[in-house]
Amino acid sequence: MKFIKFILAGILFGIIMSKSEAISWYRIQEMFRFQSFHMYGLMGTAVVIGSLAVYLIKKYKIKDFAGQPIEFPNKEKSIARYLLGGIIFGLGWALTGACPGPMFVNLGHGYLGMVVVIVGALGGTYIYGLIKNKLPH
Repeated sequence: MKFIKFILAGILFGIIMSKSEAISWYRIQEMFRFQSFHMYGLMGTAVVIGSLAVYLIKKYKIKDFAGQPIEFPNKEKSIARYLLGGIIFGLGWALTGACPGPMFVNLGHGYLGMVVVIVGALGGTYIYGLIKNKLPH
């Protein structure tokens, strides 16, 4: 029962994703074809809310659920790594019609084809974990 707030937050996230049509393959394809502003508006809203949350976390030194301070380590300034990662992520998103959050929401909606997408995403993450030390970061 200790983690019920996280389960409730996940349910709320799923409802928001569903009601905003962020899980819609059609909306995602519209975005990649530059036919609609809908998804760009959703993502822009998420960036603003996320930026505000990070600002507030830093300003008020908010701690995580275990009481540890939340830290934001500096990232390496490298265009190539972010460009390549963004291309791979974007291609996967365009081909499957879902990024990590909506994959699970779509599965919850009964789209069983998302099981293949989730297994592929988890497999890719696992393989990256195995070979990341050999990659030119």
